[in-house]
Formats: sequence, C-alpha cells, structure tokens
Amino acid sequence: MSQRVERSRLPEEFPDPEVADNVVYNPTNEQLREYASHDERTTEYGSPRYVSEQKSRSADQTTNLIDDEFDDADWEAISDGLAAAAERELVCLDRQVGRHEETSFTCRLFVPTEYSRIALAWGNLLEPATGEPDFQTLQLPEWDEQVDNERRIRVLPDEGLTFVLGSDYTGEAKKSFLRLFMRRVKEQGGLGIHAGSKRVTIESDGEVRTVGQAFLGLSATGKSTLTGHGCWLDEPEGTEMLQDDVCALLPDGQVTGSEGNGLYIKTDGLDEDEQPALYEAATDDEAVFENVWVDEDGTVDFDNTELTANGRAVIRREDLSSASEDIDMAEGVDQVFFITRNPAMPPVARLNDKQAAVAFMLGESIQTSAGDPDAAGESIRVVGTNPFIVGPPGEEGDRFRELIADNNVECFIINTGHVGPSKADIGVRESVKILVGAARGDITWRADDTFGFEVPDSVPGIDVEPFYPPAHYDDFEAELERLRTERREYLEQFENLPQEIADAVY
Repeated sequence: MSQRVERSRLPEEFPDPEVADNVVYNPTNEQLREYASHDERTTEYGSPRYVSEQKSRSADQTTNLIDDEFDDADWEAISDGLAAAAERELVCLDRQVGRHEETSFTCRLFVPTEYSRIALAWGNLLEPATGEPDFQTLQLPEWDEQVDNERRIRVLPDEGLTFVLGSDYTGEAKKSFLRLFMRRVKEQGGLGIHAGSKRVTIESDGEVRTVGQAFLGLSATGKSTLTGHGCWLDEPEGTEMLQDDVCALLPDGQVTGSEGNGLYIKTDGLDEDEQPALYEAATDDEAVFENVWVDEDGTVDFDNTELTANGRAVIRREDLSSASEDIDMAEGVDQVFFITRNPAMPPVARLNDKQAAVAFMLGESIQTSAGDPDAAGESIRVVGTNPFIVGPPGEEGDRFRELIADNNVECFIINTGHVGPSKADIGVRESVKILVGAARGDITWRADDTFGFEVPDSVPGIDVEPFYPPAHYDDFEAELERLRTERREYLEQFENLPQEIADAVY
C-alpha cells in the first residue's frame, strides 16, 4: 500500500501550460532544436549531438512513495522545485504512451527552455497527445548545483507525478513515464515488462505463420539488437520490430507497446554489418544523439567511449526498416526470452512455467553502463530485469507465472555474452540463429540432469557442443551449486513470492 500522506504534504498543482506566461507549450522539433542550439554539435549526417552531465540513470537517488518514505527534506525539495519552476521559462510537451485502449496514457513533461534537448529527444519517442495528463514530470537538471540541494528523483505513483531534481539525462524523463505506465498496467491485472517485442514470419510446408517473441533484459545487454534484427530472412519470411523497451503483458496474452514514434538505443559499438537496420536509422538526419563521440568536423565514432560507454541515440520508427507500423502484439505472445550474460548459462535453455518465474525473479545479468558505469561488468540480479518496479517484486513473479501459464507461452533463457571463464563468445549471429530456430521449432532439446532444465541438442547453423558450460569449468557442479545457493538466498527476501516458485530454482 502507498504511504499515507496528509493532503497538505502533496505538491501544488503543476503549471497549466495553456495559460502560464512562462511556459512554451508543445513547441515543434525545429523550435526545440533552436532553443538547444547552444548545446548542439551537428554530425556528419546533419543530426544534432548533445552531451549531458549525467551519463546514466541516478538509481541510488530514486525513490517512490509506494515503497519508500519521504522525509521533510524530500517534501521541501518537491515544493521548492515547483516554486523554482514558476520562476523559470519552461518548455512543455504532451505525448502519448501506448496506443491500446486499456494501456494508453497522456504524459506531460516540463523542462527549462535551456534544456530543450531533453524534450526534443524524449518527444521523438512518443506520439502527440491531447487531453488532460495522466502522468506529469518536472525535470530541473541544475537543481543540485545550488547550495544544500542534493540530487533527488521522487515519484508519487498514485498521483502520477515525478520530480527529477538534479539530472540532465534524457533517460530519466523517459523512464519517469514508463515506470508509471507499468504500474497502471499491473493495477489492471496485467504486467508491465522491461522488454522488446517482435513478430517473426516463418514459412513451413507451404504455409506462412507468425510467431510473437518478447525479450526481457537489462539495458545494453542486446535487447534492442535482438528485437530490431531482421534475422537475415528472405520473403515471404521476415521479422517486424513492434516495441523496443517497455511493454504490457495483458491477461489475454496480448503484448501492448508503449513508445509509438521512436527508440532510445545504445550506440556503443554500433556495427553496420551486425546491426544494419539500427545503423541505418541512427545515421539518418532525424536521429538525436546523446553522449555519442562526434569530432569537431562532425565525424561520428560509435566505437569511441571517451565520453561514456553509454552513448545513446533516439531514432525514428519510420527510419527503421525492421519496424512494424504496429506497436501491439494483438494476436498474443508465443515465446519469451530472458536475456542474460551469466557465463554459467548455455546459449539457450527452455524452461517450464515455474522455472520461467524463477528466471523472472532472478533477472541474472551483468551490470551495464546504462545502470551503473562504475560497476559495469559485475554480476547483477534485477527482478524482471526491470529496475523500475513499483510495489512488491514477489507479486510480479507470481503474476508473470500466471500469465504465461494461462496463455501457453514458451519461455527461454538466452545468453548474449560468453560461456565459461575461457569466454567462448556468443555473437549476434549465434543469437539470431537461436531466435529463428525457436520460431521454426527446429531446435531439438534434451533434458539436462546437471541444470535441471532443457538444453539444445542441436540448433540449425550452430555447433552447440563448444558452448556447453560444464566443459569450460574445472568443477562445474561446484560452480552451479554455489549459484543455486546464492539464488535460493536471493529469492528468500521476497515475502510475496509463492514457495512453489522459490523451490523451482535451477
């Protein structure tokens, strides 16, 4: 339950952008780019590049009123932030998250005019909206530069309000709304998932069918790559990217999208050969770069991480050849993949319903530059690979199990990193062959007594034997038992998680 709050502690109303003298309401992209021209470096493609002071999300400074208590300093910061905003010239954008009737909400973002680059990038992710806002965010990037002010991201889920005080990172604006989108979906009986989604069209015995796939993974672990990849299929076969980042899994199995206009992709190491569709869209003149290395003459270098290892680009769906006009999987999802970078895991494994709920709760991967650059490369567990859950995480694991069981969804773990300490690398080509093999139903499986789940006996186009984890460890059984002990201890902290799920640890 949410923290009980006296009405006097709730913030004053946000400005009314249609009447406030200090607010530029729904400016065009051209206006926003003009307002942000002092921060822009134009790339060789004609697109703008901006550099933010914060290069990733401020997770440690983020709390919400459902799971956390706000102290007097928090309430004072919220009040002072609104007072400061009343004295500033602001830009305000209204955008729509989601298209589905049950999962569509109006979002309103306020940022100071001199930080219009944030509004430009965020606004290109979503479609224009009308009507009163369901969610509102005030972002004051320079807040913590003032004496006695500390960076704070404070979320009031029941009121649909977020205060981003002290960060100029576009990802904070983006996630402020998607966090609340997922919260509302859960209240409706579904589940918000940090996932991409795609359709794979397969021809078999003269018949063409589509397979809906969804990919749960932390930022920068390959979610965008797998979701947006064309899989090198020829007509009548092919793929369509529906959604890149956050979706809603509904009780009837539908997976509805959130961002209808664009994608916020990671650009580091972006490769034209391995990721042709993403590369083409990122090099269009309508892309917006954030923290990407650009030389003084405009030359873009996706391999240069001197600014950060978390370079980003907002690209338009219409410039992405693999993108569908749809963002919703109305026909329902058939397969869910949990993306991991755990070197003790095989390239792919097939799970039963309870094991899939365990995989959801464990959310095993490695820390990336999008979450905590200082800890990049370290092992990490995040429930649902979703750092934006509001409410008890254990409830989410149980809800996920129910939804996949009710809708007969196949679930897999897919490793996009490497196997073992010897680092047998699993490349994009191997991952794509796994996706196509799963969609075709051409992977042959065997029950593995060591792991307790199914591993591939064969995958068309891949020699799976060199990727079998036990062959890469001196004592794999000891390594796996260590992992299982850690996993059991990790799951014990979730009071709302049914015991039958906790007992299914693999």
